[in-house]
This record gives sequence, C-alpha cells and structure tokens, in this order.
Amino acid sequence: MTNPSAAMLVIGDEILSGRTRDANMHHLAQVLTEKGIDLKEVRVVSDDALAIVAAIRALSGSYDHLFTSGGIGPTHDDITADCVAEAFGQSIDVRDDARALLAAHYERQGSELNVARLRMARIPEHGVLIDNPVSVAPGFQVENCYVMAGVPSVFRAMVESVMPGLTGGAPLLSESQRFLVGEGDIAAPLGKLAKENPDLSIGSYPFHFEGRYGTNIVIRGTDAVAAKAVMDVLREKFAGEMI
Repeated sequence: MTNPSAAMLVIGDEILSGRTRDANMHHLAQVLTEKGIDLKEVRVVSDDALAIVAAIRALSGSYDHLFTSGGIGPTHDDITADCVAEAFGQSIDVRDDARALLAAHYERQGSELNVARLRMARIPEHGVLIDNPVSVAPGFQVENCYVMAGVPSVFRAMVESVMPGLTGGAPLLSESQRFLVGEGDIAAPLGKLAKENPDLSIGSYPFHFEGRYGTNIVIRGTDAVAAKAVMDVLREKFAGEMI
C-alpha cells in the first residue's frame, strides 16, 4: 500500500529575504517520516495573496495533505487565513469559539483583546480549530489543509495536536554508510542497485575527509531488510573504504 502524500507551504517575506531561517520544514519532515506520510514537495512564497492562493490550490489538489506555516498572526501582512478561505471558496470572519479562547487568554494576562489580536480569531466558515497550547491563538484545518503558525515552538505544538488524527502508512526507514570512494567511482554499482530495487530510494552525498573525497550513501524504504541487503552489497564491494 502506498503511503499518504503531503506537501508544505512556507509563507513569509522574512524567509525569502534570509532574515529568518526556516526550521519548520525540517521538523515536519521528521514527524511525517515517523508517521508514514511521504513529504513530496515544499514551496516557499512571499506575503502575496495571489501567490499564496495559487500555491494552496495547486498543492492541496496534488497531495493528500497540505501543511502551511506562517501568516496567521495579528499584523496587516498576516493574510494566510484570508487566502485559505479564498482558495477553498469559503467566507471568513471572527469565530465565536476562537474569540472565546483569545478572550480568556488575554484576560488571564491582564491584556486587551484589541482589534489586531482579534485578527487571529478570523477562521474560514468550515474551518476546524487546531489546538495551540503554547500561545492559545489557534490554527485551523480546511479540508486537507492544515494552517499553522510560523513561530517554531507554536508550529511544533500544532503539529503535535494534528498528528494523532492522521492515518499514516509504513514508516520510512534508512541505512547509511560513508565510503572513502568518490561519486564517480561508486556511481555505476549504485545505479545498477537502484535499477534492481525500484522500491528503495538510494541517495549519494559527497564529502571531503582528510584530503580525500568520499560519498555518504543513504538507502531509504519501508522494507528494512531490503535496505540492509542493498547496503551490504556496497559494504562488501568497498570493504576497505568504509569509515
């Protein structure tokens, strides 16, 4: 059985300008791998409504799940919620359940639930709230799209809230080995093994170690025995070149 597929959409000018280093993709990829959901594509778009809507429609239509990161805060450039509503043809407004969460939170803090903060309670009409135990302001799900905050600690908490409700497949397992053999020398046997084992993903990643070129081989798949068997072929062939 084929594992469910997923895509991620990272939203924000700060990512594309280099001011902020994205950590959410790395975290999501790890969690989905453990769940048995294959992350197939990641896009990064600016705070541009047309680009966000187009990306949501394309990715949600191509994969089983779409996870978005960023653009659901209280400022004028936080436009993700509106874009999700437009992409799925839904209206959007302040929702009573989301408002109640924020009102209770800011009352405990002794702060005002002002107009800016109320923006975080604007949810598409058929959205289902995603719990945020870190800062209360919720994410939400519309159809197969999970809309979450860009702040890494909040994003991780929202991912943890979502995962129990998703059905995964077989977790992706891996075998890795470093060989002091250049990619040009290991390419032929690697290509032969990849052709003979189409259900495995075989990657090669060059490195430089103490004046010599080497290649780190990573074999991924749902069958741990098959992955080990293929790696063992390489270990036997290059027995004197492993580190």
